[in-house]
Amino acid sequence: MTKRANLEDAETVLGDREFDTIVIGGGASGLVAAIVSAREGRSVLIVEKLPRLGVKLLATGGGRCNLSNTLDVESFISSFGKDGRFMQYTIEEFGYRELVEFFSSIGVETHIPDGFRIFPTDHKATTVVKALLAEISKLDIAVECSYRVEHIITDQNSAIGVESKKQRYYAKSIILSTGGRGYSKLGGGTDGYTLASELGHRIVETYPAMMPLKVEESWIANCRADTIGGAEIVVNIKKYKRLRAKGDLIFTKNGIRGPVVLDFSREITPLFNKMDSVPILINMTKGMNEEQILSHLKRYNEKSPTQNIITLLQTLLPYSIAIELCKLSNIDTDTGLTKQKGSSRAKLISLLAWTPLTITGHDGFEMAMVTRGGVHLGEIDPHTMQSKIIPNLYLCGELLNIDGPCGGYNLQWAFSSGYLAGRV
Repeated sequence: MTKRANLEDAETVLGDREFDTIVIGGGASGLVAAIVSAREGRSVLIVEKLPRLGVKLLATGGGRCNLSNTLDVESFISSFGKDGRFMQYTIEEFGYRELVEFFSSIGVETHIPDGFRIFPTDHKATTVVKALLAEISKLDIAVECSYRVEHIITDQNSAIGVESKKQRYYAKSIILSTGGRGYSKLGGGTDGYTLASELGHRIVETYPAMMPLKVEESWIANCRADTIGGAEIVVNIKKYKRLRAKGDLIFTKNGIRGPVVLDFSREITPLFNKMDSVPILINMTKGMNEEQILSHLKRYNEKSPTQNIITLLQTLLPYSIAIELCKLSNIDTDTGLTKQKGSSRAKLISLLAWTPLTITGHDGFEMAMVTRGGVHLGEIDPHTMQSKIIPNLYLCGELLNIDGPCGGYNLQWAFSSGYLAGRV
């Protein structure tokens, strides 16, 4: 007789059984794939190497779980760059409207507080995970936690089962949804890539993405209290000038973070294979160039000619940053714009247009929310998520070579690809 695994803390053996579907990995894509497959009337087993399901999902969006966003299909897939076209059918079949309906069906109501990002109404990832686990229990889906897949079993080049050090299970279809390399304590690692590679899949080199970056300059530590909206970052190397991003920026004790940095980090981390540091330029003045900045400052100075330069600069930047840029320019902060040395004023205007920083590193996959790279998309059927190399093997979620920016993009892709894999 099979003992049902406890969903919260499973440590059981189900015995020799054959299922219709085995899902490897209990994250966002795997949980949805399992539920969809079970709703189709199939017997399903989820195997997860951690003691619990949904651990990484609990941490998404800082625990608030930004499920998706309201972009139309074309705009959504274009946000993923050239690889986004791969997901067109997936998002057309299971876009944000279908996602909202799916979560409503398991008791998770959602809302769109800023008109763009979709959250559970209580902004709690725990609500999402509890609802998914409840649906798994309701559908009588078998769960085997603390189960690390060593090999995917094949017969006549078709996937037929999974094997760990303690147990084998067999199935008509295998769904590989192990996620990426980020946050190893939350289940991230290379297991999925190894399993896919053993079966002949190519792995596009992986890099940490969506993470803070460290910088050389020490002055940024004095600017931690402020967020700069609409900042633009560009790599200050001629060959890589096309690499740029725009969004909110936050300074930290030894680096930079915020949505613009999280989005831009995917472009930066591969460069460390070629160089020890990466020079960047940051525009913190809403895209104004030197001429526009000088015109702006003169206009405000005319309204109050006796104001000092710091007061004037606060029409563009927070106080803490204004102070630091003045120091870098040898500006006399007690006097006004017109009384500054010409060379100092020119230096300040230049820094306001483009502030240079030097990226010296990052914390690697331990702090990466997303992985850049993964299983080659050309080896996956975009209409089913089935491997083109191994029949009956389906791959979905972050394991594939596709990653997007902040704002619910990556979770939507995980849920959508999991839906497609579980449906077949």
